[in-house]
Amino acid sequence: MSRLLGTIKRMFGGGGDRPPDLDATLNELRSKTPAPVFWLVGKTQSGKTSIIKFLTGADDAVIGAGFRPTTKTTRRFDFPSTDAPLLGFLDTRGLDEPGYNAADDIAALDSQAHVVVVTVKATDFAQGNVRAALGPIRAANPSRPVVLCVSTLHEAIPRQPHPTPYPFANPGSEGVPEDLRRCIEEHTRAFAGMYDFLVPIDLTRPEDGFPEPHYGGDQLKATLLQTLPGAYRQTLIRLKEATDALKDVHMRHAEPVILGYSTLAATAGAVPIPFVDMIIIPGIQARMATDLAKQYGQAMTHARFKEIAAAVGVGLMSRQLARQATKFIPVVGSAVGAAVGGASTYALGRALCYYFQAACAGHVPDAQTLKAYYQEQYTAAEQKWKSER
Repeated sequence: MSRLLGTIKRMFGGGGDRPPDLDATLNELRSKTPAPVFWLVGKTQSGKTSIIKFLTGADDAVIGAGFRPTTKTTRRFDFPSTDAPLLGFLDTRGLDEPGYNAADDIAALDSQAHVVVVTVKATDFAQGNVRAALGPIRAANPSRPVVLCVSTLHEAIPRQPHPTPYPFANPGSEGVPEDLRRCIEEHTRAFAGMYDFLVPIDLTRPEDGFPEPHYGGDQLKATLLQTLPGAYRQTLIRLKEATDALKDVHMRHAEPVILGYSTLAATAGAVPIPFVDMIIIPGIQARMATDLAKQYGQAMTHARFKEIAAAVGVGLMSRQLARQATKFIPVVGSAVGAAVGGASTYALGRALCYYFQAACAGHVPDAQTLKAYYQEQYTAAEQKWKSER
């Protein structure tokens, strides 16, 4: 408990931004954390940002601010944050311009991407530059899945509703308007041999007035889950399950942050060396507390965190100490450490949100109520983490 509070005091009390070597340790943990990365290839305004918004729930401002350059022609967006990402997106730009050379991007990004997602507008058949870029990307790693997304379907059938039920899951299904069918068939012919899955989508804004703003979105998620390796697939499933049922706007934005840091803490907890994670996890939880406070527009001070941690700290520390003994048991120790590290961080994150939500409403929960809430969240999270592993 004293180490946890010492970490918080250093971060919030002017004694340095982070514990020594925390950045290096977090970088190493991120390389071991199964966060799927999607390489987006397509012309400007072809639907790449709409796919990111659909998969993450982030808005345009968050996505725009979150991108950072990786090469001269590619930028990266990590969701929900670069500290503890759950999903990563590589956006290749400049394909509209002749002369794009994919060699630099392949050298820098090839090892990072798990799936390539190509976006083409249904009515835009001038895709020569996109095919020219996709060819060497595909050749560099032929076993990596490529998903071709034919987007903005409504432009091919103006003033007509989308065909329902979604008819593209099974080739040859009836009910597709002839104009739209011809568009999809043309892209199928033009990209022949360059993709593994084709998914027609129409991801629009609610204010655009379409009955189904996420048309084809479920099929896209199912396809991505099918293409991803097991551990990476589980990350996407966990994100969807955790956010689908949430009604509160604050919690919908906070939940991915909690999941990201919990996954990072689980990775740290799996390190098979006793007591090492007791140094790392407090730093991870401190970073999470700072990010969650920003979500709620609250100040995260040493005193405030100490108040919250005091309510849950006894149970947190006892579990950490008990976990260390299991580290001497091969395989089992890592599994238990991962479950406890992930679950305790998740429960702490939910307790922080519970506290911040109450503070926003003008009252602060008492210590007993906060502790009971933490225990409830921990029990549920631990069972979930164990079942997944």
